[in-house]
Amino acid sequence: MLLKPENGALPIPQAEGEKDGGRDGETQALTASQKEVPSPLLQESPMEDLGARREEGAADSTITPKGARTLAAKALARRRAYRRLDRTVAELVQFLLVKDKKKSPITRSEMVKYVIGDLKDLFPEIIARAAEHLRYVFGFELKQFGRKHHTYILINKLKALEEEEEEEDLGGDGPRLGLLIMILGLIYMKGNSARETQVWEMLRRLGVRPSKYHFLFGYPKRLIMEDFVQQRYLNYRQVPHTDPPECEFSWGPRSNLEISKMKVLGFVAKLHKKEPQHWPVQYREALADEADRARAKARAEASMRARARARARASDRAGICPW
Repeated sequence: MLLKPENGALPIPQAEGEKDGGRDGETQALTASQKEVPSPLLQESPMEDLGARREEGAADSTITPKGARTLAAKALARRRAYRRLDRTVAELVQFLLVKDKKKSPITRSEMVKYVIGDLKDLFPEIIARAAEHLRYVFGFELKQFGRKHHTYILINKLKALEEEEEEEDLGGDGPRLGLLIMILGLIYMKGNSARETQVWEMLRRLGVRPSKYHFLFGYPKRLIMEDFVQQRYLNYRQVPHTDPPECEFSWGPRSNLEISKMKVLGFVAKLHKKEPQHWPVQYREALADEADRARAKARAEASMRARARARARASDRAGICPW
């Protein structure tokens, strides 16, 4: 099972003795990922506790030079192990997404053979972190449905939003829509605007580097700035009176027209296993948005009916059958 450290570092594997004896470690880790890990939408940027490190260094001032070299070597080995674990998680996420395109079940043996390799003893931790990335970045939930053969499938949690999306540029592309919904969710939960640095930090925390090529998004920063902004799904502007200058994102007019705040809040709530009412400020705003949409729809329908009646009366006066 994974323990999520408070400072934003890598999850720390629990000792074997701490695992629930009623379930295998693989299932427990996957379940823990689905229930306990906080969404990056509401996390602050991780900061290193430099003061604590200085105190730790002061406390260890009696360490001999040989002991210091040994500690440094161990710290370097841990960092390398964590980097390798990060790469393996990212590769597994890509492998699962590619396999899902064929809509075929994915087995543990395939994951170990093609991706995980000699890290198979860490499979519970790796699969839990991969499930976290799939859920937060792409809107997929990783489900284990074959305990005997360790078989998995991906469930698209964005399917309902994707089916209702009418814009062709996004409606048929789940990952792009998922990325847009993630950004809109971050903006909404931050009070309807999010600094540019907050958006990039959220992506990095999810393992998506803004300026590095991604096999599903291309270059994420270019996708956001050239597609989402130019297509008016996002607004992008400089924040007044900031030195050095800072920029921020907000919902664009097309997002306001095509995607309701209640749907975005509902998606955030599902990620957290909570009800939308858990965030009263956002929930009240979403209710007001739903009421505005209902009134606008009613006015549009009334206007259409009025035009239809006017055409029918004009046809009657001219002696022309309206159909």
